[in-house]
Amino acid sequence: MFMRSNWNYPTTVWVGEGRIYDIILACKNLKIEKPLFVTDKDLISLDFVKNVLIIINKEFKNIKIFSNFSGNPVGDNVDEGVKEYKKNNCDGVIAFGGGSGLDVGKAIAFMSGQSRPIWDFEDIGDYWKRANNEKIPPIIAVPTTAGTGSETGRASAIINTKTGVKKIIFHPKFLPSIVILDPTLTTELSPRLTAATGMDALAHNLEAFCAPGFHPMADGISIEGIKLIKKSLITAVKDGKNLQARLDMLTAASMGSTAFQKGLGAIHSLSHPVNAQFNIHHGLSNAIFMPYVLSYNRKQIEERIVSICDYLNLKKDFNSFLKWIMELREELNIPHKLSEVISEDKFDIELLSKMALEDPSTATNPKNLNLNDMKKLYEESMRGNLFK
Repeated sequence: MFMRSNWNYPTTVWVGEGRIYDIILACKNLKIEKPLFVTDKDLISLDFVKNVLIIINKEFKNIKIFSNFSGNPVGDNVDEGVKEYKKNNCDGVIAFGGGSGLDVGKAIAFMSGQSRPIWDFEDIGDYWKRANNEKIPPIIAVPTTAGTGSETGRASAIINTKTGVKKIIFHPKFLPSIVILDPTLTTELSPRLTAATGMDALAHNLEAFCAPGFHPMADGISIEGIKLIKKSLITAVKDGKNLQARLDMLTAASMGSTAFQKGLGAIHSLSHPVNAQFNIHHGLSNAIFMPYVLSYNRKQIEERIVSICDYLNLKKDFNSFLKWIMELREELNIPHKLSEVISEDKFDIELLSKMALEDPSTATNPKNLNLNDMKKLYEESMRGNLFK
């Protein structure tokens, strides 16, 4: 049995093997009497989820469940969940699952108290101030993958089907009140998804560290997150029952989401349009784009990258860091070229480049980018050529 820990940064986090059994205590602490259990349709039928529901139903008879969505959720999913929440007079949300389950659960809780459409709260300027703060119920987040870190994030990524664009919906109260990090909930995750979600966590920590601006707290967290991923991602992929590796990865994912309040970058700018248009897993697309963006940003980030190589037990130069990324992708069976997952004849580079440029993550890329830069990044990612 692992030592159990309770953290309070950036929110209350209960950590350790078996902490899922504290889910009832979490509800009681938050005075939740009628929770809505939100998870995606791919999880709801799995045995470990059924076991969690048995635990919850001992306290809440016939708990209400919303699971009518899957990866890369859309606005209609949130609207449907809000109707379910209100119909059953719920007073809190248990968001359970990977990034999609957590994002939808958080968005349902938030939108249950709003009268404006969800798109009015996009992460632009002070749009979040439009919200009715008094009617946002408490959220308990339980991640079952180690990637997005949505459990410690103040936003949800939701696709607007009318525009085909993945939007970041933000409000400070999206941050869950209690997070449960239990590695036993991640042991059934396939090697393929463990790899993709782990690379998502790496992208968050890495882009947060490279983002411009003064934020030593985010920098420190992101460096340690990268260190944990270097230590444990391959182990988690090859030995899924290794609870220490699983816990390291859960922790690194939460750290990445905490750190990227500093900013993200072009890895995410390029990924979001691809996720929305082609339903490609977000972690997989981040993993594909990672070395191309790193090499494109080299002039702006080289000094920072070199500064952490010693801590990561790498030779102290940019090329050794990039070599580690390339070897990690290869060992995890990540495709090297974008054309391995998307046919070039279906790829509208003009449209996608424009979407990438307009993505909020572009603003904090270390190198200022224009439309031509986005086209170059997509083109070379398709061809498999790193920038010199």
